[in-house]
Amino acid sequence: MAEHLITSSLSFDDVLLEPKYSTIESRKEIDVSTDLNGLKLSLPIVSSPMDTVTESEMLRAMDANGGLGIAHRYNDIAEQRSMINSVKRKPPVSINTGAAIGVSGDYLERAESLVESGVTVLCLDIAHGHHILMKNALKTLRKEFGNTIHLMAGNVATLRGFNDLADWGADSIRVGIGGGSICSTRIMTGHGIPTFQSILECARSDRDAALVADGGIRTCGDIAKALAAGADAVMLGSMLSGTDESPGEIFRVDGMPFKTYRGMASKEAQIQWRGHVSSEEGVAFRSPYKGPVGDTLALIKKSLQSSFSYSGVKNLREFQYSSLFTKITQSGMAESKPHILQK
Repeated sequence: MAEHLITSSLSFDDVLLEPKYSTIESRKEIDVSTDLNGLKLSLPIVSSPMDTVTESEMLRAMDANGGLGIAHRYNDIAEQRSMINSVKRKPPVSINTGAAIGVSGDYLERAESLVESGVTVLCLDIAHGHHILMKNALKTLRKEFGNTIHLMAGNVATLRGFNDLADWGADSIRVGIGGGSICSTRIMTGHGIPTFQSILECARSDRDAALVADGGIRTCGDIAKALAAGADAVMLGSMLSGTDESPGEIFRVDGMPFKTYRGMASKEAQIQWRGHVSSEEGVAFRSPYKGPVGDTLALIKKSLQSSFSYSGVKNLREFQYSSLFTKITQSGMAESKPHILQK
Protein backbone atom coordinates (compact mmCIF):
# COMPACT_ATOMS: atom_id res chain seq x y z
CA MET A 1 0.00 0.00 0.00
CA ALA A 2 1.25 3.50 -0.85
CA GLU A 3 2.24 5.77 1.98
CA HIS A 4 -0.20 8.60 2.64
CA LEU A 5 1.44 11.78 3.91
CA ILE A 6 -0.88 13.66 6.21
CA THR A 7 -0.18 17.38 6.51
CA SER A 8 -2.02 20.15 8.33
CA SER A 9 -3.59 23.02 6.40
CA LEU A 10 -4.75 26.48 7.39
CA SER A 11 -7.94 28.23 6.36
CA PHE A 12 -8.76 31.96 6.46
CA ASP A 13 -10.42 31.61 9.87
CA ASP A 14 -7.27 30.03 11.36
CA VAL A 15 -5.13 33.15 11.06
CA LEU A 16 -5.02 36.89 11.62
CA LEU A 17 -2.57 39.50 10.37
CA GLU A 18 -0.37 41.06 13.03
CA PRO A 19 -0.71 44.89 13.29
CA LYS A 20 2.51 46.86 12.79
CA TYR A 21 3.82 50.36 13.39
CA SER A 22 2.41 52.73 10.77
CA THR A 23 3.34 56.21 9.59
CA ILE A 24 0.41 56.43 7.16
CA GLU A 25 -1.77 59.43 7.90
CA SER A 26 -4.31 59.18 5.07
CA ARG A 27 -5.83 56.50 2.84
CA LYS A 28 -4.84 58.69 -0.08
CA GLU A 29 -1.25 57.51 0.46
CA ILE A 30 -2.25 53.89 -0.16
CA ASP A 31 -2.27 52.25 -3.60
CA VAL A 32 -4.25 48.98 -3.85
CA SER A 33 -3.53 48.40 -7.54
CA THR A 34 -2.06 45.18 -8.89
CA ASP A 35 -0.28 43.82 -11.94
CA LEU A 36 -1.39 40.42 -13.20
CA ASN A 37 1.64 39.67 -15.32
CA GLY A 38 1.14 42.74 -17.48
CA LEU A 39 -2.59 43.15 -16.87
CA LYS A 40 -2.88 46.22 -14.63
CA LEU A 41 -5.90 46.71 -12.34
CA SER A 42 -6.43 49.60 -9.94
CA LEU A 43 -8.50 47.26 -7.73
CA PRO A 44 -7.34 43.61 -7.28
CA ILE A 45 -10.82 42.14 -7.76
CA VAL A 46 -12.07 39.80 -10.50
CA SER A 47 -15.72 38.80 -10.84
CA SER A 48 -16.42 35.10 -11.17
CA PRO A 49 -17.60 33.69 -14.55
CA MET A 50 -20.94 32.46 -13.19
CA ASP A 51 -24.35 32.99 -14.77
CA THR A 52 -25.67 34.67 -11.60
CA VAL A 53 -22.64 36.96 -11.28
CA THR A 54 -21.12 38.19 -14.54
CA GLU A 55 -22.83 39.30 -17.71
CA SER A 56 -22.78 42.68 -19.49
CA GLU A 57 -23.76 44.91 -16.55
CA MET A 58 -21.16 43.38 -14.24
CA LEU A 59 -18.48 43.62 -16.95
CA ARG A 60 -19.07 47.36 -17.24
CA ALA A 61 -19.20 47.90 -13.49
CA MET A 62 -16.02 45.94 -12.79
CA ASP A 63 -14.06 47.89 -15.37
CA ALA A 64 -15.49 51.22 -14.19
CA ASN A 65 -14.36 50.44 -10.64
CA GLY A 66 -10.87 49.28 -11.59
CA GLY A 67 -11.40 45.53 -11.45
CA LEU A 68 -11.92 42.86 -14.09
CA GLY A 69 -15.11 41.08 -15.11
CA ILE A 70 -15.14 37.59 -16.65
CA ALA A 71 -18.26 36.85 -18.72
CA HIS A 72 -19.55 33.33 -18.08
CA ARG A 73 -19.56 30.65 -20.80
CA TYR A 74 -22.85 28.91 -20.02
CA ASN A 75 -24.47 29.90 -23.30
CA ASP A 76 -23.79 29.59 -27.01
CA ILE A 77 -21.04 31.53 -28.75
CA ALA A 78 -23.41 34.14 -30.18
CA GLU A 79 -24.92 34.89 -26.77
CA GLN A 80 -21.55 35.29 -25.12
CA ARG A 81 -20.26 37.45 -27.93
CA SER A 82 -23.39 39.60 -27.61
CA MET A 83 -22.46 40.30 -23.96
CA ILE A 84 -19.05 41.55 -25.03
CA ASN A 85 -20.42 43.60 -27.93
CA SER A 86 -22.95 45.35 -25.68
CA VAL A 87 -20.09 46.42 -23.39
CA LYS A 88 -17.89 47.62 -26.23
CA ARG A 89 -20.71 49.67 -27.79
CA LYS A 90 -21.22 51.82 -24.69
CA PRO A 91 -18.65 54.54 -23.95
CA PRO A 92 -16.17 54.62 -22.45
CA VAL A 93 -14.80 51.61 -24.30
CA SER A 94 -13.79 49.02 -21.74
CA ILE A 95 -10.03 48.54 -21.50
CA ASN A 96 -10.10 45.20 -19.71
CA THR A 97 -12.83 42.71 -20.59
CA GLY A 98 -12.60 39.00 -19.86
CA ALA A 99 -14.61 36.00 -21.00
CA ALA A 100 -14.57 32.36 -20.00
CA ILE A 101 -14.09 29.39 -22.30
CA GLY A 102 -13.74 25.66 -21.75
CA VAL A 103 -10.90 23.35 -22.80
CA SER A 104 -12.74 21.04 -25.19
CA GLY A 105 -15.54 21.13 -27.74
CA ASP A 106 -16.04 24.61 -29.20
CA TYR A 107 -13.41 26.31 -27.03
CA LEU A 108 -11.15 27.39 -29.90
CA GLU A 109 -14.02 28.67 -32.04
CA ARG A 110 -15.40 30.49 -28.99
CA ALA A 111 -11.98 31.99 -28.23
CA GLU A 112 -11.55 33.26 -31.80
CA SER A 113 -15.00 34.87 -31.75
CA LEU A 114 -14.39 36.53 -28.39
CA VAL A 115 -10.98 37.89 -29.36
CA GLU A 116 -12.49 39.29 -32.54
CA SER A 117 -15.07 41.05 -30.36
CA GLY A 118 -12.33 42.77 -28.36
CA VAL A 119 -11.85 40.54 -25.33
CA THR A 120 -8.45 41.08 -23.70
CA VAL A 121 -8.56 38.16 -21.25
CA LEU A 122 -9.54 34.55 -21.96
CA CYS A 123 -10.29 32.55 -18.82
CA LEU A 124 -9.94 28.79 -19.26
CA ASP A 125 -12.60 27.87 -16.76
CA ILE A 126 -12.75 24.30 -15.45
CA ALA A 127 -13.10 22.86 -11.96
CA HIS A 128 -9.95 20.71 -12.09
CA GLY A 129 -7.37 22.68 -14.00
CA HIS A 130 -4.38 20.36 -13.47
CA HIS A 131 -5.47 18.21 -16.40
CA ILE A 132 -4.25 17.12 -19.82
CA LEU A 133 -7.14 18.91 -21.52
CA MET A 134 -5.97 22.15 -19.91
CA LYS A 135 -2.43 21.47 -21.09
CA ASN A 136 -3.57 20.92 -24.67
CA ALA A 137 -5.88 23.94 -24.68
CA LEU A 138 -3.27 26.33 -23.28
CA LYS A 139 -0.68 25.24 -25.80
CA THR A 140 -3.19 25.53 -28.66
CA LEU A 141 -4.35 28.99 -27.61
CA ARG A 142 -0.84 30.28 -27.09
CA LYS A 143 0.09 29.06 -30.57
CA GLU A 144 -3.05 30.63 -32.03
CA PHE A 145 -2.82 34.06 -30.35
CA GLY A 146 0.82 34.34 -29.32
CA ASN A 147 1.23 36.87 -26.52
CA THR A 148 -1.55 39.19 -27.69
CA ILE A 149 -4.12 37.74 -25.26
CA HIS A 150 -3.91 37.25 -21.50
CA LEU A 151 -4.67 33.62 -20.64
CA MET A 152 -6.10 33.01 -17.17
CA ALA A 153 -6.39 29.34 -16.25
CA GLY A 154 -7.55 27.14 -13.39
CA ASN A 155 -8.47 26.01 -10.93
CA VAL A 156 -5.56 24.37 -9.12
CA ALA A 157 -4.76 23.77 -5.46
CA THR A 158 -1.10 22.72 -5.41
CA LEU A 159 2.29 24.20 -6.22
CA ARG A 160 2.89 21.52 -8.84
CA GLY A 161 -0.43 22.34 -10.49
CA PHE A 162 0.40 26.06 -10.47
CA ASN A 163 3.85 25.50 -11.99
CA ASP A 164 2.53 23.18 -14.67
CA LEU A 165 -0.15 25.63 -15.82
CA ALA A 166 2.45 28.39 -15.91
CA ASP A 167 4.76 26.19 -17.98
CA TRP A 168 1.90 25.35 -20.34
CA GLY A 169 1.34 29.03 -21.10
CA ALA A 170 -0.96 30.59 -18.47
CA ASP A 171 -0.39 34.27 -17.64
CA SER A 172 -2.44 34.05 -14.45
CA ILE A 173 -3.76 31.08 -12.51
CA ARG A 174 -6.85 30.67 -10.33
CA VAL A 175 -5.97 28.99 -7.06
CA GLY A 176 -8.55 27.20 -4.94
CA ILE A 177 -10.58 24.00 -5.25
CA GLY A 178 -13.77 23.29 -3.37
CA GLY A 179 -13.84 26.43 -1.24
CA GLY A 180 -16.63 28.40 -2.92
CA SER A 181 -19.72 29.19 -0.86
CA ILE A 182 -21.97 27.28 -3.26
CA CYS A 183 -19.43 24.55 -4.11
CA SER A 184 -19.88 21.03 -2.73
CA THR A 185 -16.81 19.44 -4.38
CA ARG A 186 -15.12 18.60 -1.08
CA ILE A 187 -18.28 16.99 0.29
CA MET A 188 -19.11 15.07 -2.91
CA THR A 189 -15.57 13.99 -3.87
CA GLY A 190 -13.47 14.28 -0.72
CA HIS A 191 -10.90 16.38 -2.61
CA GLY A 192 -9.59 19.87 -1.95
CA ILE A 193 -7.23 21.98 0.11
CA PRO A 194 -8.25 25.03 2.16
CA THR A 195 -7.83 27.99 -0.18
CA PHE A 196 -5.62 29.95 2.20
CA GLN A 197 -3.19 27.03 2.37
CA SER A 198 -3.22 26.69 -1.43
CA ILE A 199 -2.33 30.38 -1.76
CA LEU A 200 0.60 29.99 0.64
CA GLU A 201 1.88 26.98 -1.31
CA CYS A 202 1.41 28.39 -4.81
CA ALA A 203 2.93 31.73 -3.84
CA ARG A 204 6.22 29.85 -3.45
CA SER A 205 6.37 29.37 -7.23
CA ASP A 206 9.33 30.80 -9.12
CA ARG A 207 7.21 31.15 -12.29
CA ASP A 208 6.05 34.51 -13.66
CA ALA A 209 2.32 33.68 -13.65
CA ALA A 210 0.08 35.82 -11.43
CA LEU A 211 -1.94 34.18 -8.65
CA VAL A 212 -5.69 34.77 -8.45
CA ALA A 213 -7.22 33.45 -5.23
CA ASP A 214 -10.62 31.89 -5.88
CA GLY A 215 -12.97 30.38 -3.31
CA GLY A 216 -13.62 30.56 0.40
CA ILE A 217 -13.44 34.36 0.50
CA ARG A 218 -16.40 35.67 2.50
CA THR A 219 -15.27 39.01 3.94
CA CYS A 220 -13.05 42.00 3.24
CA GLY A 221 -10.70 40.58 5.86
CA ASP A 222 -10.41 37.34 3.88
CA ILE A 223 -9.48 39.39 0.80
CA ALA A 224 -6.70 41.08 2.77
CA LYS A 225 -5.44 37.72 4.08
CA ALA A 226 -5.41 36.23 0.57
CA LEU A 227 -3.40 39.15 -0.81
CA ALA A 228 -0.98 39.13 2.12
CA ALA A 229 -0.45 35.38 1.64
CA GLY A 230 0.68 35.96 -1.94
CA ALA A 231 -2.34 36.42 -4.20
CA ASP A 232 -2.09 39.16 -6.82
CA ALA A 233 -5.89 39.43 -7.01
CA VAL A 234 -8.97 37.64 -5.73
CA MET A 235 -11.93 36.29 -7.67
CA LEU A 236 -15.29 36.90 -6.02
CA GLY A 237 -18.67 35.28 -6.54
CA SER A 238 -20.88 35.44 -3.45
CA MET A 239 -19.65 38.89 -2.38
CA LEU A 240 -20.78 40.31 -5.75
CA SER A 241 -24.00 38.31 -6.00
CA GLY A 242 -27.32 39.93 -5.18
CA THR A 243 -26.23 43.28 -6.58
CA ASP A 244 -28.01 45.35 -9.23
CA GLU A 245 -25.44 44.32 -11.82
CA SER A 246 -25.61 40.57 -11.18
CA PRO A 247 -27.94 38.74 -13.62
CA GLY A 248 -31.43 37.79 -12.53
CA GLU A 249 -34.57 39.37 -11.17
CA ILE A 250 -35.19 40.48 -7.62
CA PHE A 251 -37.74 38.35 -5.77
CA ARG A 252 -39.11 38.58 -2.25
CA VAL A 253 -39.38 36.09 0.59
CA ASP A 254 -41.32 37.28 3.64
CA GLY A 255 -40.98 40.79 2.27
CA MET A 256 -37.17 40.65 2.01
CA PRO A 257 -35.51 41.11 -1.42
CA PHE A 258 -33.21 38.44 -2.89
CA LYS A 259 -31.56 37.37 -6.13
CA THR A 260 -30.59 33.84 -7.15
CA TYR A 261 -26.98 32.73 -6.71
CA ARG A 262 -25.92 29.25 -7.78
CA GLY A 263 -22.87 27.14 -8.45
CA MET A 264 -22.28 26.23 -12.07
CA ALA A 265 -21.98 22.58 -11.07
CA SER A 266 -25.37 22.71 -9.34
CA LYS A 267 -28.24 20.63 -10.69
CA GLU A 268 -30.24 23.74 -11.56
CA ALA A 269 -27.43 25.36 -13.56
CA GLN A 270 -26.52 22.18 -15.45
CA ILE A 271 -30.10 21.47 -16.50
CA GLN A 272 -30.56 25.01 -17.79
CA TRP A 273 -27.17 25.00 -19.53
CA ARG A 274 -26.97 21.54 -21.12
CA GLY A 275 -30.23 19.78 -20.28
CA HIS A 276 -28.78 17.11 -17.99
CA VAL A 277 -26.72 16.63 -14.83
CA SER A 278 -23.29 14.99 -15.09
CA SER A 279 -21.78 15.50 -11.63
CA GLU A 280 -23.55 17.51 -8.95
CA GLU A 281 -20.90 19.55 -7.10
CA GLY A 282 -22.72 22.80 -6.36
CA VAL A 283 -25.86 24.23 -4.83
CA ALA A 284 -28.35 27.00 -5.55
CA PHE A 285 -28.97 29.74 -3.01
CA ARG A 286 -30.81 33.01 -2.59
CA SER A 287 -28.52 35.98 -2.05
CA PRO A 288 -29.81 39.01 -0.15
CA TYR A 289 -30.22 42.04 -2.41
CA LYS A 290 -27.26 44.42 -1.91
CA GLY A 291 -27.86 47.37 -4.24
CA PRO A 292 -25.23 48.70 -6.67
CA VAL A 293 -22.06 46.60 -6.93
CA GLY A 294 -20.09 49.85 -6.89
CA ASP A 295 -20.97 50.20 -3.19
CA THR A 296 -19.56 46.73 -2.48
CA LEU A 297 -16.37 47.44 -4.45
CA ALA A 298 -15.92 50.80 -2.72
CA LEU A 299 -16.21 49.09 0.67
CA ILE A 300 -13.61 46.51 -0.39
CA LYS A 301 -11.23 49.26 -1.49
CA LYS A 302 -11.60 51.18 1.78
CA SER A 303 -11.15 48.00 3.80
CA LEU A 304 -7.97 47.11 1.90
CA GLN A 305 -6.61 50.60 2.44
CA SER A 306 -7.29 50.22 6.17
CA SER A 307 -5.65 46.79 6.16
CA PHE A 308 -2.53 48.13 4.45
CA SER A 309 -2.44 50.91 7.05
CA TYR A 310 -2.60 48.41 9.93
CA SER A 311 0.47 46.75 8.38
CA GLY A 312 2.18 50.11 7.85
CA VAL A 313 2.51 49.68 4.07
CA LYS A 314 1.47 51.73 1.04
CA ASN A 315 1.10 49.13 -1.73
CA LEU A 316 0.44 45.47 -2.42
CA ARG A 317 4.06 44.40 -2.86
CA GLU A 318 5.03 45.91 0.50
CA PHE A 319 1.97 44.22 2.05
CA GLN A 320 3.04 40.79 0.78
CA TYR A 321 6.67 41.29 1.74
CA SER A 322 6.15 42.46 5.31
CA SER A 323 2.94 40.78 6.49
CA LEU A 324 3.03 38.35 9.40
CA PHE A 325 0.26 35.92 10.29
CA THR A 326 -0.57 34.59 13.71
CA LYS A 327 -2.42 31.31 14.11
CA ILE A 328 -5.50 31.55 16.31
CA THR A 329 -7.90 29.16 18.01
CA GLN A 330 -11.66 28.90 17.59
CA SER A 331 -11.95 31.13 20.65
CA GLY A 332 -9.77 33.69 18.90
CA MET A 333 -12.04 33.69 15.87
CA ALA A 334 -15.11 34.02 18.10
CA GLU A 335 -13.46 37.02 19.77
CA SER A 336 -12.76 38.52 16.33
CA LYS A 337 -16.46 38.84 15.55
CA PRO A 338 -18.84 41.45 17.01
CA HIS A 339 -19.58 39.11 19.93
CA ILE A 340 -22.06 41.42 21.63
CA LEU A 341 -24.46 40.19 18.97
CA GLN A 342 -24.03 36.62 20.27
CA LYS A 343 -25.39 37.38 23.73
